[in-house]
Amino acid sequence: MQAPKELKQAQDIANLLDMAVKIPFIGVRVGLDFLIGLIPILGDVAMLLASLRIMQLAKKMQVPTDIRRLMLRNALLDYGLGFIPIIGDIVDLFYKANVKNVRLMERWWITENKGAVDARTQALLADWKAD
Repeated sequence: MQAPKELKQAQDIANLLDMAVKIPFIGVRVGLDFLIGLIPILGDVAMLLASLRIMQLAKKMQVPTDIRRLMLRNALLDYGLGFIPIIGDIVDLFYKANVKNVRLMERWWITENKGAVDARTQALLADWKAD
């Protein structure tokens, strides 16, 4: 069983927004959310809109409302912190709201599809052992 294309798209967006580039010497990964978020107000608004795309994909996957509410809280917290000069930018280095939201989606999807995922894994293992 494969994960839905919406989940893959959300993973790609989150990686681009939160993890695209590794900062040399300190080893912290940043993405467009941090870099564009350095532009006052406009950057934060643009990154909130990008974060909302992940939420749109979650809705399309039929992720439950309570999980989507938590995802919205994560996105709004990241957005709000972006308005605090300097401190907001530093916090943004470590608070990866988009990655957190995708992890919530992944955990929900695995929980919902555990039987099929386990069966697929067992079949692949049996094929591997047969070779």
